[in-house]
Amino acid sequence: MQSSNNASKDFIREIIDEDLKTNKYNGRVHTRFPPEPNGYLHIGHAKSICLNFGIAEDYGGLCNLRFDDTNPTKEEEEYVKSIIEDVRWLGFDWDDRLLFGSDYFDQMYEYAVQLIKAGKAYVDDLSADEISWFRGTTTTPGENSPNRDRSIEENLNLFEQMKTGEFGDGEKVLRAKIDMSHPNLNMRDPIMYRILHASHHRTKDKWCIYPMYDWAHGLEDSIEGITHSICTLEFENHRPLYDWFLDALDVYHPQQIEFARLNLTFTVMSKRMLLELVEGKYVNGWDDPRLPTISGMRRRGYSPSSIRNFCKRIGVAKVNSMVDFDFLEYCVREDLNKTSLRFMGVLRPLKVVIENYPDNKIEEIEAINNPEDPEAGTRKIPFSKVLYIEQDDFMEDPPKKFYRLAPGREVRFRYAYFITCKEVIKKDDKIIELRCTYDPETKGGYAPDGRKVKSTIHWVSAENAIDAEVRLYERLFTVKDPAGQKGTDFKEFLNSDSLEILNSCKIEPELKKMKPLDRFQFERLGYFCIDPDSNSEKLIINRTATLRDIWAKIQKKQENKN
Repeated sequence: MQSSNNASKDFIREIIDEDLKTNKYNGRVHTRFPPEPNGYLHIGHAKSICLNFGIAEDYGGLCNLRFDDTNPTKEEEEYVKSIIEDVRWLGFDWDDRLLFGSDYFDQMYEYAVQLIKAGKAYVDDLSADEISWFRGTTTTPGENSPNRDRSIEENLNLFEQMKTGEFGDGEKVLRAKIDMSHPNLNMRDPIMYRILHASHHRTKDKWCIYPMYDWAHGLEDSIEGITHSICTLEFENHRPLYDWFLDALDVYHPQQIEFARLNLTFTVMSKRMLLELVEGKYVNGWDDPRLPTISGMRRRGYSPSSIRNFCKRIGVAKVNSMVDFDFLEYCVREDLNKTSLRFMGVLRPLKVVIENYPDNKIEEIEAINNPEDPEAGTRKIPFSKVLYIEQDDFMEDPPKKFYRLAPGREVRFRYAYFITCKEVIKKDDKIIELRCTYDPETKGGYAPDGRKVKSTIHWVSAENAIDAEVRLYERLFTVKDPAGQKGTDFKEFLNSDSLEILNSCKIEPELKKMKPLDRFQFERLGYFCIDPDSNSEKLIINRTATLRDIWAKIQKKQENKN
């Protein structure tokens, strides 16, 4: 069947359309998402997840979740569990097709024996450095290993001895016999197996030889009946080897297609760099909200739908490029604006006493839960004599364009009344309290005589407020491409102001009902979510994004130019 998603047609889907037209795979579309469990997934993996599972959904096909777990020295069960959680959280399912490359270790070994018997693979004694030297360069051909012409019988015996553990790590490898003068270095007798006396997270100590990625990946695709093996561009030069192995074995042959990986400004996408940040404690674990990991974005308050929409909008290309972080935040805001309940919270409190309000009175003010969603309804907010407002919402000697609260000035308290500042209380030259009055005729925030005010500010009742710790996150790096700064360590560009923790925040009591990872908007302040570390003793809130939308402003300027 043809893709029903014409709006998102790209070059990969065009290839699939043509394959369906020619009945290349008997009308089947079967993809896979094949992460290596050596770290947590990031937003770049989300693009691949959305592409592979999305194609399967568009064409009524299948998509496997398969772990390429061929390197026991770097892979852990922790990573497997995190990847499963991330893919599910993004909204995708693989039914009964949770698979592992290690499921096929026995079959891969038999395939390797088949190539040895065909004279297309041999056991080599050269060290890693020697293999690299014999391989040559991009401008000079390689040289054959002294062990290249071993007999088939000797290679079979040595490979069996490698399997049974008779050699130490690095003593021998199994290599494919292709062409040491091939212009593509990947085709110059690549390594198929290396010796690693390491316990595997699934097969334990059964094996002491492990397949290399290039050998294993195509076989895994073949065994599973994958039709379109979608990879990122760095694997383009590996495709001839992918094809050579499958053709040499004369087995079912999927098609490898490469697309441009996602690069995002003001962060790093390398697993090695992310691991360095985590292990060096530059961040607080893999789910630190400043990281581009899916678990970090989940903890920060990004929604699955906003990430899926972001991946859809950036599209699929054949050339690498850098996507602006502002666009990701735009997609997050766009989604949360429609779905997030509104609350009021004061991050840097300033006490306000309304002198003409009854001492013991607490009234309920009706507030709208989400103006973008009429079905979200309303809630009641307590209003009393003593309130908190943001320190930034008051200035004793304001400049001309400052319209918020100031001595003698009247403003609107959101949903409540018109308030006028009468007196400023200081201690050690620091403002600690404002004395104000209210107009009881302006309930709901509107004056019956029609007078207007220029500013509306948010507030929280002091008597009913909940204490909270609020964590304000900014970009982790100070430059757009920290990994691309030549001659420097990317960590030199870490932003020392990427996290600010506020411990004396006051929020409205309705937030008691929220659960960990619930998302919401603090009016006038931005989007936030409840941190999973919150408990009955301490409420922790993470800022997801500010209300300031840089990307929308950029787009508006561009439209005005045109």
